[in-house]
Amino acid sequence: MKHALRATVLAASAALLLPLTGVTADADTPTGPDGGAAGAAWTATEDGPQQYPNVAIDWDVPITMSDGTVLKANVYHPADAAGHPIDTPTPTIVNMTPYTKLVSNVADSAFAIPGLGDALLNVFRNIRLDGTPITGFGELLNAAGNGELRNFSVDRQLIKSGYTQVVVDVRGTGFSQGEWDMLRGREQQDTVEVIDWASKQGFSNGRVGMNGLSYSAINQVQAAEKQPPALKAIFPIVPGSDLIDDVLAPGGGFGFNFIPLWLSAINGLKWVPDLASIANGTFDFKWLQDRANDPFGYLDVLMSAYTSTNLNTIDPRVKDMLNGLTQERQDWLGDPTRIQVPTFVTGGWHDLFTYSESKIYNQIPLPPGQKQLLMGNTYHVTSGADVNRVGAPPRLDVLQRAWFDKWLKGIDNGIDQYGPVTLKTQGGGWNTQGGFGPTAPASEAADYRRMYLSSQPSGTANSVHDGSLTAAANGDTDRLTIAPGLSTLCSNDAAQATIGVVNLIDACSKDSRIAETNALTFTSAPVADTTTISGPIAVHLNTVQDAADGYWTATVNDVAPDGTSTVLTSGELMASLRQVDEARSSRSANGDYTDPRAFTSLDKRQETVPGEATTLDIALGGTQAVLQPGHRLRVDVFAGNFPKGLPILPMLIDTGLQPEHLQLDPDRPSFVNIPVRGNTGW
Repeated sequence: MKHALRATVLAASAALLLPLTGVTADADTPTGPDGGAAGAAWTATEDGPQQYPNVAIDWDVPITMSDGTVLKANVYHPADAAGHPIDTPTPTIVNMTPYTKLVSNVADSAFAIPGLGDALLNVFRNIRLDGTPITGFGELLNAAGNGELRNFSVDRQLIKSGYTQVVVDVRGTGFSQGEWDMLRGREQQDTVEVIDWASKQGFSNGRVGMNGLSYSAINQVQAAEKQPPALKAIFPIVPGSDLIDDVLAPGGGFGFNFIPLWLSAINGLKWVPDLASIANGTFDFKWLQDRANDPFGYLDVLMSAYTSTNLNTIDPRVKDMLNGLTQERQDWLGDPTRIQVPTFVTGGWHDLFTYSESKIYNQIPLPPGQKQLLMGNTYHVTSGADVNRVGAPPRLDVLQRAWFDKWLKGIDNGIDQYGPVTLKTQGGGWNTQGGFGPTAPASEAADYRRMYLSSQPSGTANSVHDGSLTAAANGDTDRLTIAPGLSTLCSNDAAQATIGVVNLIDACSKDSRIAETNALTFTSAPVADTTTISGPIAVHLNTVQDAADGYWTATVNDVAPDGTSTVLTSGELMASLRQVDEARSSRSANGDYTDPRAFTSLDKRQETVPGEATTLDIALGGTQAVLQPGHRLRVDVFAGNFPKGLPILPMLIDTGLQPEHLQLDPDRPSFVNIPVRGNTGW
């Protein structure tokens, strides 16, 4: 009762102080993943009455870039009871989107109807379909209600509390002029210029933050690396940093997943004209000419990757993407070590950008608290699905509001003492800790150890070969063969690659037994006690190809006593792109890789020799999971990973779609380097 009363008082105090930059209010110290009394206060602040009753919108405001290209923005102002924008300058939040701000406005308008919008969001938040055959559908609705929708479009509660929101169509999309420069140098420069523009407008007090998810989250990270003076805080939801390895060509296999549909959607939406300008006679013909100059926006690049049969004749733009020395590739390889503003990274263990999310946090050179990481057991479109429950973190819109209140308004609400790393443990609950992987304090760190792949049957899997994981090196000398197949269409990786769409099919995303029918499986003995897995994971394979190339995928799974096989993390690698970039890789104390980051660049390509052994080190995304007593650890090995990865046609031809072989050899053992904590009994 005392905590609830204190939370209410804190929320009321914060509401009175919001318009005043630099004014502080006493705050409880957050405790646990839910933040305790402080977390309750953050929620009350976001959900309670705000300083201003309305929102006023300036439509299609022109912003001229240094090269003369005009971007268009919708500017959302706090407004008085009559709907007039307030005169007081406020902090400004910028969201750069390729999906056209028209989509953001439609999403905002659908939930802006007084009473109805909040009621729908509450329904979405409180639907519970856990344990049903449509768990994934419930997760999708939960995510929308728990802040993902407000972050994607507009959070009117945030605006009414005294922020101005600027939503901008990136060049070449929406109503903005120019040719789309997908997250590359010119677009990055545009973002810096928009931040500068926003900070100098009459509605702004000069302090700028950024928000948005996915593309808009990546854009935030890129902007923060440029260090524009007015940018003071960012709140990226599901951002990436190494875009080639994250999603465009994971492990060297081109991302033939949602990308064709994604590119089609953006290119379709960018042709939607500004009907209001047509009606009032101010139509932008430069916009139309720019669309005619770039009608397909990277779709033609994708098509060329799958129609050219020879690397020597392939479209140069494909080579630009996949060659590590090109400026295009460098534009897509971020450097979070340059970020100097408070950054709250939200991700998911099965997100498109899982690998990057924890690395962004770890690489930012700020003290814990000024940088934070929240990882749910979620996919790209279900971010926030598992928050807002007993013992779980507050909603994402609540955390975003607290973050901006702290760093843009100077309100002492305790958010800087939250976390700093808040994780949903797969197979367990939420917890907070001082770091993750290489930044974890000694008390939280896991010990790396090898678990060796053995051909000896475990009796637990229905797969091409049911092998074992052994704690000690074994003398197995078998050659295990696996052929490319389509069972991965029903897999957790398919759910990840389709941004969570396949997650609607629980039998695919939450149980690997269908996918494993065309896999080599290696399963350990049951763990004796509760065992934690925490950190990045690497799989070391001794392989033999029958062709000049091969495509390998490995997953690490939690196998329950009833046989359910749940993927914890995964990774993939083209055999010809196996050369490891030591500068970006890491090893454990035993000398084995924990994060063997391959160059995955055509200029580093080394074809395999048919019949000869080739060693592959495959990086799997970092994860945190718990194996309960009686559960087992499993490694699955596949010869491919469609639809998450499909090699470009010349490289696919080089594989010949031939079977691939795992050669067990005591002199060249295959193993997983796994970070564990607890009594495994192995």
